[in-house]
Parts: sequence; C-alpha cells; structure tokens
Amino acid sequence: MKFTELNTGIKMPLFGLGTYGLVGHDVLYNALDAALKSGYRLIDTAAVYKNEKDIGDCLRELLPKHGLSRDDLFLETKLDTKDHGLEEAYSACLASLEKLQTDYLDLYIIHWPAKSKIKSDDPRHAGFRKDSWTALEKLYKEGKVRNIGISNYTLKHLKEMASYTTIQPAVLQVEYHPFYIQTDLLQWCQANNVHLQTYRSLGKSKLLSEPVVVTIAERTNKTPAQVLLQWALQQDLGRWTSRQLAKLICVIPQSTNPDHIAENIDIFEHGDNWLTEEDMLNISDLHCGEKFCWDPSVVP
Repeated sequence: MKFTELNTGIKMPLFGLGTYGLVGHDVLYNALDAALKSGYRLIDTAAVYKNEKDIGDCLRELLPKHGLSRDDLFLETKLDTKDHGLEEAYSACLASLEKLQTDYLDLYIIHWPAKSKIKSDDPRHAGFRKDSWTALEKLYKEGKVRNIGISNYTLKHLKEMASYTTIQPAVLQVEYHPFYIQTDLLQWCQANNVHLQTYRSLGKSKLLSEPVVVTIAERTNKTPAQVLLQWALQQDLGRWTSRQLAKLICVIPQSTNPDHIAENIDIFEHGDNWLTEEDMLNISDLHCGEKFCWDPSVVP
C-alpha cells in the first residue's frame, strides 16, 4: 500500500474501499473481508449510506481475523445533509462514532454543501456550512477526529470557507474521472496543501467500455477498471514523470465482488506509473463535462 501525508502529518492510504450502496451485514462482511485480505487499509462510508453500524460490527469480527487492530485502519465517514448546523453536526459525529464502534475517526467529512429539505438556492446554506465546520473543528480539537474535510464543494464554496476556517481541511472529496476532470479543484488542492480524494473513478459502464480505455487495457494486460484507477493516481497537473506517483489523488472504488476488489488494488504491483504520457493524454481527451452524480454548483 502507498500512502500520502496529510497536512496534519497523518498518513492516509492512496487506495480505499468505497461502501456506497453496500447494505446488509453479509454484503459488507464479504466486501470488507476481501478488502482487508487484499491489503486495503482505508474504508470510506457516510451516515447517509445507512451502513455504519454494520461496518462497525463487521470490523469487530474481521480485524482480529486478519491480525489487525483499529490503528491499522484509516476509517472515514461523512455528515448527513440533514445534520448541518453547530450542535447537529457535533451530535451526528458522536452517533457515527458509536455506530462504527470506535473512539475516533481518521477523517470526518461534510458530505454536501447544503442542508436537506431546504431549496438548493437558499442563501442560508452558507451559514449552515460555517456552523458545521465550526463543529468539525471542535471535534478535531477534542481528538474525536484526526482529520476533517469537505466533499462536493466547488471553488466558490472553498474560497468562502477560507474566510472562517481556523483549521485547514485535510481532504476534499469530489467526483473525478476522465469524463469529468476537475483540474481547477486539483490545482486548488495542491496550492492549499489539501489532498484530493475522488469517487466515481470508474464512472459507469459507458466509461469502462470507451475504446481508448479498452485498447490500453488490452495492451498493458490490465482491466479497464485498473486503467481508470491508475489514470487517477497518476494525475500530476501535466507534469508527467515515469519515476513515481505524484500522490495528489486518493481513490476509493466501490465493489462487492471479491475478485474485482483484489484486482483494483493490484495496480500497485505493476510499478508506480505504468501508463505512458501518451496514455494519460489520450484518456484525458475523453473529458466532456459529463457528471454521474449530483451537481453542487447549484448551491450558493
């Protein structure tokens, strides 16, 4: 496993298991079992996924099985949109800690820049974001979370946030794949010493079946999924190097298939940068602005 060092000095794995859509003890047990066996040490979840308690139960069983302790894991979860607010966000984190059966989180993230059940264009969202961040800073100072971050924030939200933060976010989690390359956010992260964590790295079947992706996969004897994950990990703001990963991006692909879980992380067994500069450029040419998830730009 390869790691990056966050601005808190804490190391975070560059590769993790996303658990969106994984519901039920048996489903999660099998996925987490395969992940831990394959070398995964980062687990991503969220309150809105409704699986925190099952993950906590499964990890209680699986960590001893794999000879691991809680400190061997990087465990992260996210604030539910309904829980935006100073007291609400603080209490929500405590609830997540209880469900996950842990004394601390390695990363706690504001999942979305708006509060649920309020119109997207309501100007009150800015105040909710500020209050929620204040709660996260308190949790950080109390040692209940070791890193704090945000998800689905636009540049506008990030610039606004700079006016009230006393603790810099460690991670920004966003949708990022060849159809939707958010170079502006990657540049912002590098300029502000914030790590970019990406979801939907595999897009959907449409992206996995793109001829350029399939051709590169066949030439390199990899799967299309491995090619797309490697493309994300090799992002370096155009300064391609054949020597080592820039470590600007962390990926958290989701899967319930034990073979796919093992295959995905197997990319590290083939050297740091096995995609050529031409491969990187050809894949990046797929950029068309197509998103697969909600659009945060509608939130003021």
